[in-house]
Amino acid sequence: MQQRINYIALAVPFFFVLIGIELWVARRRKRTDIYRVTDAINDLSCGITQQMVVLFASSTVIGVYVWGYEHRLVTWENKVAPWVIAFFGVDFLFYWWHRFSHENNFLWAGHVVHHQSEDYNLAVALRQAVATSFTTVPFYLTLSFLGVPPLIVAAQVSFSTLYQFWIHTQLIKKLPRVIEFVFNTPSHHRVHHAINPEYLDKNYGAILILWDRIFGTYEDENAEAVYGITRPLASFDPLWAQLHYWVELVQLTWQAPRWRDKFLVWWKGPTFWPEGVPKQGRPEGWTKYDPPRPARRGLFVLGFALVTAVAFLLMLFVAKLPLAISGGAALAVILALELFGAISDGKFARSRVARA
Repeated sequence: MQQRINYIALAVPFFFVLIGIELWVARRRKRTDIYRVTDAINDLSCGITQQMVVLFASSTVIGVYVWGYEHRLVTWENKVAPWVIAFFGVDFLFYWWHRFSHENNFLWAGHVVHHQSEDYNLAVALRQAVATSFTTVPFYLTLSFLGVPPLIVAAQVSFSTLYQFWIHTQLIKKLPRVIEFVFNTPSHHRVHHAINPEYLDKNYGAILILWDRIFGTYEDENAEAVYGITRPLASFDPLWAQLHYWVELVQLTWQAPRWRDKFLVWWKGPTFWPEGVPKQGRPEGWTKYDPPRPARRGLFVLGFALVTAVAFLLMLFVAKLPLAISGGAALAVILALELFGAISDGKFARSRVARA
């Protein structure tokens, strides 16, 4: 099979250019609430961690899809039809994967990573979960049986991901009404990332917002959004970000007195809580998790930039490297990101300022 182009890797430089432009515009508008160095680095660390794993898992994921395609029910002679099916199919299936990922704790344990940031900016778009690379597979597998070739689906999934990058911003307000009606926009996606009661579990679309309008999950942006998750992560550790909700589910399963609840902990959504277990939630008066900034911030950012450069080169050239070298490099990148997370959490600071 022809080798798949890694569109995400090719887009990385453009991601950073656009993040730089957003940061510049935010400063020009005196919006100091949009970016924090430690939070943005944690967003990027989560995304890089995911990419390091995907480098070695993508062949398995694609292999599953190829198996489905080999057992397809339809073969298309028209070369345009598979692209049209892929566009609407990927968007429709993403909606349902995304919706189930908010309504089922097993899926939410992976997807929650994308929602942990208490800021909202383009860096948050790159905050991705390792687990979602695998939980989307059963949904997209449907398209293999419908005769959509693997390279077309892979390309469309990448394009959908790239589209969703630009909607993670506070600097673009509402667009013309016809665009807002059909497409997912920054306004719609701010609602999705918000924890305001009226905004929870709304606006799941990827490129199109039409599925939300059809299936009753659309909500218009009115009140100012508050970002994050209802039980704050309170950490800049990228590995803990990937694992924390899984640990919470195991703890709830252990603590639940009834066997029925031990099952429901994994099947129900994040609002479910077993009887007999003290309920946890967002502490009253909670403000953004914001430990003291690292000393020598310029050196801190420079070190992170070097690690990011190594990860980018690995994404581009992993196929040309021996497994021992590429695997060792990926592990080194992940360990380095852990170090930056520990520094951001103030674990190496000589003195710590107590958080109120």
